[in-house]
Amino acid sequence: MRADRRAPRELEITGLSHDGRGVARDDNGKTVFVGGALTGERVMAQVYKRGRRFDEANTLEVLEASADRVVPECEYFGVCGGCAMQHLAFPKQIQAKQNVLADNLQRLGEVEPGRWLEPLQSPPWGYRRRARLSVRDVPKKGRVLVGFREANGRYVADVQSCPVLDPRIGTLLPALSELMGQLSVRAQVPQIEVSVGDVGVALVLRHMAELTAADTVALSEFAQTHEITLYTQSKGPNTVVYLAGPEQPMRYAIEAFDVDYEFQPADFIQVNAAMNQLMVAQAVELLQLQPGDRVLDLYCGLGNFSLPLARSGAQVCGVEGAPELVERARSNAARLDLSVQFEVADLMADHADAGWAKTDWNKMLLDPPRAGAAEVLKYLPGKGVERVVYVSCHPGSLARDAGTLVREHGYTLSAAGVMDMFPHTAHVESIAVFDRAG
Repeated sequence: MRADRRAPRELEITGLSHDGRGVARDDNGKTVFVGGALTGERVMAQVYKRGRRFDEANTLEVLEASADRVVPECEYFGVCGGCAMQHLAFPKQIQAKQNVLADNLQRLGEVEPGRWLEPLQSPPWGYRRRARLSVRDVPKKGRVLVGFREANGRYVADVQSCPVLDPRIGTLLPALSELMGQLSVRAQVPQIEVSVGDVGVALVLRHMAELTAADTVALSEFAQTHEITLYTQSKGPNTVVYLAGPEQPMRYAIEAFDVDYEFQPADFIQVNAAMNQLMVAQAVELLQLQPGDRVLDLYCGLGNFSLPLARSGAQVCGVEGAPELVERARSNAARLDLSVQFEVADLMADHADAGWAKTDWNKMLLDPPRAGAAEVLKYLPGKGVERVVYVSCHPGSLARDAGTLVREHGYTLSAAGVMDMFPHTAHVESIAVFDRAG
């Protein structure tokens, strides 16, 4: 008699995947990724998606629990998809992320660091100052849901608070839900962008239909009541328009270097403010600045690293593809009386003939997006670059680029380590140091 493929199955969990799910094999040897399961556990799981190479399942019952399992602090964990690892003891989350980084470096880059840096950690709650909240009108519930998507990604999680969001926003989800429910465009608002600074809290309301006068009044009253600056966005990023609330510039500071940054709500800033302080300090320390050092800071954004490097005495050139970020970086540098050269350049293109690319830099900082720095590494670093510090938001692209730096540019991978920018998630941020061999 053929077994029911839909029936729950008992599985032994042998490891964790890169996204924080348990890894098991079924009776036929097929890989199964199991949400909510930890290494060493025996669980009863329900498969919800079948594939040619692997199946995906959720844990129904933990039959034998890992000693590393803890009770999640958020009551919505397992339903909300914003976090993936709250059920794993926090120190073990860090270890799991370092395992992912080590595996990627070895498997994809075929490299191993000369030493492992101590993991950078900061408070794991209330850390998130940038977020994209989904909005969905649910007539059956009689209200509009505002929050992260559910773990399966199809629906918006029905939550009343979020402990990983900055408290100035994490406690406002019910009020935001009520506000969205008052709007005529409640079914045409797909998302709300959150941006929080040391000074300033802003929300950018993405709307697909025109706001009415009554909508504007409701939004303005909300902004005034909660001391939040509200913006609207009808189409692309260039359609973000101030609507109501405090008009003071948003700002964050990196105290160790006596620098601060004015920014706009749609600008990219690092999600975790406390971790950003630690990350910048570590990157500057790892560059081992000496008098006369010339540092090229690629993918520099607002100058998150450029300004502290300049404050530390280096000659700095920051290069960024977004003109508006470069404009803000120049403005911040001028306000702080720091001499920094900033250039606009799409770093996915070849700039080998650009003046900044041909200058004799002796140190370099890379902070690329998830895709990594493959295009830049085709023509950089130059022969004079003695040390490269690479800040990564994706271990796979770091591993690939590490292989390029080692085998094609003659560097050694001196050190690497993880930075827990997103506690309780499986997201791995890391930093690596490359030195010219010999």
